[in-house]
Amino acid sequence: MDFLLENYWKIVLIGIGATATMDIWRFLLQKTIGVSSLDLGLLGRWVGYLFRGKMFHTSIGKAEVIPNETKLGWASHYAIGIFFSFLLPILWGEGWLKNPTMMPAIFVGVGTVVAPWFLMQPAMGIGIAASKTPKPYQVRLRNIAIHTVYGFGLYGSALLTNVWFQ
Repeated sequence: MDFLLENYWKIVLIGIGATATMDIWRFLLQKTIGVSSLDLGLLGRWVGYLFRGKMFHTSIGKAEVIPNETKLGWASHYAIGIFFSFLLPILWGEGWLKNPTMMPAIFVGVGTVVAPWFLMQPAMGIGIAASKTPKPYQVRLRNIAIHTVYGFGLYGSALLTNVWFQ
């Protein structure tokens, strides 16, 4: 696993690029067809409460505001994206970093939907896989779609880092 340390900054850039790809996609959906997604301020509020020892909420939207929660949400969003980017070289090895292929990236991207479905959404008060929302299947479909975009971002960012790190 020494190759993880040797390629640390490359993997971090892959995570940043993949997360930015998600954000660009979210922005385009919002501006073109009005589709909204997770308010990163609410993510920051949840993370802020984690630091205070509280993980589960009846409704994170009704919880008291945390100072700088939007900034904390953005930072957390990118930290999570970077964290998950390490799964590719851990699962597929150094070879994937040198010669990235799309399917492992898509697999990891879609696989990361487990985190919001079974950790974040229940902890924020909207149930397992958004089961307590008015339209849970719509939320789930959006979750799968955005995490697929993250997978494409992992692949594209890995290709770009190979150009930069030659």
